[in-house]
Amino acid sequence: MSIAHGIRAVGVLGAGQMGTGIALVSALRAKIPVLLHDRSAEQVKKGLSLVDKLLAKDVSKGRLTNEQANEAKDRISVIGPETGIKGFRDVDMVIEAVSENLSLKQSIFSSFAAELRPETILATNTSSISITKIAASAIPNGVNPASDEGKKSASRVVGLHFFNPVPVMKLVELISALQTSEETLERARAFAIASGKEVTVSKDVPGFVSNALLIPFINEGTATREDIDTTLKLGMNHPMGPLQLANSIRGTRDSKYRPSILLERMVDAQWYGRKNGKGFYEYKD
Repeated sequence: MSIAHGIRAVGVLGAGQMGTGIALVSALRAKIPVLLHDRSAEQVKKGLSLVDKLLAKDVSKGRLTNEQANEAKDRISVIGPETGIKGFRDVDMVIEAVSENLSLKQSIFSSFAAELRPETILATNTSSISITKIAASAIPNGVNPASDEGKKSASRVVGLHFFNPVPVMKLVELISALQTSEETLERARAFAIASGKEVTVSKDVPGFVSNALLIPFINEGTATREDIDTTLKLGMNHPMGPLQLANSIRGTRDSKYRPSILLERMVDAQWYGRKNGKGFYEYKD
């Protein structure tokens, strides 16, 4: 069967909450085979358990039938540590969903370029790191970035920023690196839409669209945390206040989006919000 986006199988690197969510919507909504890989077998186990839990919840609420849930689960396969990235060789797109660390992502995309087919789309789920920097790492060693080979290799890299929790949040930010081709951009857009998402497009600038808008809300607040969040929720109809979202914000090198001193101090204190239970709020679960 011909698929508009041309993605017959997708690979997901990283079985944390984001990667697992991306794998689930790809299997459930886009209805294509998904290969999931994480270097931690324990993390894969947790991820698959989360998939089971989310599908069972949808079945219990009548949003899915048992047959639909089982079909989605059957579309997700795990690549073991002995195979690693090489297991993605037959996919048409791979989506990286690991921690927000530039050097780690550069190493991964260098490996993608070396191991995967030259036509495979290489997507990153980063929420803040430059897609252009990541794309440059997909050029094989010794190849001139300005050569046809260099430009072609980098042109298949794109930003696909899903939002957490992925099965619930409707938005995907699509970000083009300087090197990204129009074909890559359009196929990635079509895939995100097939996965049940609305797509907005951003230039490769600090914070893209969402975080560039969110950070001023966090930095410019002149009231208590509760009043800031309540003002945005009730006055502007935001489903969640900005400080409730602030647990996973990363700094940028653009002074316009520099985090407030309070936010920096909270990171210094290792208060990471929902990640470890302490931030602007305290979380018991």
